[in-house]
Amino acid sequence: MKKGQVPLERALSKLGLASRTEARALVREGRVAVDGRPVTDPLFEVVPERVRIEIDGHPAEKPRPMTVLLHKPRGVVTTRSDPDGRPTVYACLEGLDAHVVPVGRLDAATSGLLLLTNDTRFADWITDPTNEVPRVYLVTVRGELTDEQARERERLVAGSVTVRKRSKRETHLVIELTEGKNREIRRMLAAIGHEVTKLKRVSFGGLELGELPAGKWREVTTEELQGAFPGADFPERLGEFPERLREIPE
Repeated sequence: MKKGQVPLERALSKLGLASRTEARALVREGRVAVDGRPVTDPLFEVVPERVRIEIDGHPAEKPRPMTVLLHKPRGVVTTRSDPDGRPTVYACLEGLDAHVVPVGRLDAATSGLLLLTNDTRFADWITDPTNEVPRVYLVTVRGELTDEQARERERLVAGSVTVRKRSKRETHLVIELTEGKNREIRRMLAAIGHEVTKLKRVSFGGLELGELPAGKWREVTTEELQGAFPGADFPERLGEFPERLREIPE
């Protein structure tokens, strides 16, 4: 393999034009050409910077970088399709023409702030644990959680755990993490005998959920991203999405 070569399906995915599955289908359907020649093998090796890729006769140019902030409702899964028929986050993106992918995940029972983007460089940066991007969650657990238990959890997760209010029935917490491991909060609280009954992410880096209603999304501007994630490098916006992107099936 030559330096910089990647499978054609991955090249299309990295361009932000389709998921790997969608790209594979486009190639197999004969809709993709490389340097003017149709290619039907999704694993055909290309150096994206050195070839001309076309979809349905249109140049496969990288679309402008776009990031959206979604208020993910509880019960919605962070995936494009679900074998069990549960609603997915993509059902919430009505009116969005761009192909975006989630930056990390929120499990089905967790609601709140979810970022989706077509900027893979940004997604890689924000999910890299070494960058320690903070995430803040509002958490409700069964039973009364003591200050000592809160301090113990804080030491273990290398963030902060603050008790907002508590009673014998339940405790309300604010938890900050710098790494979004799957179900981490639920596991660490279950380990000390407290079941999580409600979990909502309210901020990610410098972005806050605010008053955005559940199931709604908004685009995050480049200026917002630069202010919210000062250590990241954001490319300039390149104008509107080409009309041809609307022709690529979901």
